[in-house]
Amino acid sequence: YGRFILSDAEGNPLVAIVAVIYALYRAIPFSGFAAFFALNFLSNNPSLNRLVRYNMQQAIFLDIALFFPGLVSGLLSLILGQAGNPIPTALVEISTDAIFVTLLLALGYCSVSSLLGITPDKIPIVSQAVSDRMPTIDMFDDEG
Repeated sequence: YGRFILSDAEGNPLVAIVAVIYALYRAIPFSGFAAFFALNFLSNNPSLNRLVRYNMQQAIFLDIALFFPGLVSGLLSLILGQAGNPIPTALVEISTDAIFVTLLLALGYCSVSSLLGITPDKIPIVSQAVSDRMPTIDMFDDEG
């Protein structure tokens, strides 16, 4: 989603490092699938810190949430393309940049909250879904 913003910063070494890491990630077959299952498996491990597990679950739910803008844009492209009216490039650029900036804000919020030791539970819809899925001490009986 950040291709338009990041393409303007080609000389930035941080962008170059991120591009190399992303290229390596995409070069491994089924890497996203493997990462999804690894995060899902590790987030259910009660020996890990609760904040780490909570952030893993949020990463999974944010990844799932990013599916929907792609689906909507794909359907709109298909429908409007068939009608002879493609989506304007400026609209595509603004919408992908907005999604990218929103994702960066969510990641920044989660990172800062976690560094401060606060559960990052203020992301609408996603945080509630994660909170509902996270095991609490109340779920266990007295016998363990």
